[in-house]
Amino acid sequence: MLNITMLQQMLIIAIAMSSISCAFIQKTKKYLKNSKYIIIYSFIINIIFSIIFCMTFTNVLFPESLWIGLFSFIGADTIYKTLEKKLTSYTDLVKKEYIEVPKENLINIEEEE
Repeated sequence: MLNITMLQQMLIIAIAMSSISCAFIQKTKKYLKNSKYIIIYSFIINIIFSIIFCMTFTNVLFPESLWIGLFSFIGADTIYKTLEKKLTSYTDLVKKEYIEVPKENLINIEEEE
């Protein structure tokens, strides 16, 4: 029988792990000599981080931590592709002399009174 509760817990941990590993990989990928190794590097980082995270903060066993590493590897790629070109770097924010606010986000004070 499928243990839905365990699967839910593993997916929740994998979501956190994918966010952490995605940030770590983005910070460290510049040290790779060739970009074709990023997928292998990402997979290894996700497995290592998930094992360490699960052994430290949860009571999840080793085989389940490997599954969490796989789930977070798949999730980290999805998160990166979703956020790609939508995030602004700090240097780009500093270079701007003004902040753009979409028209739908403007608050009209006269209407509220």
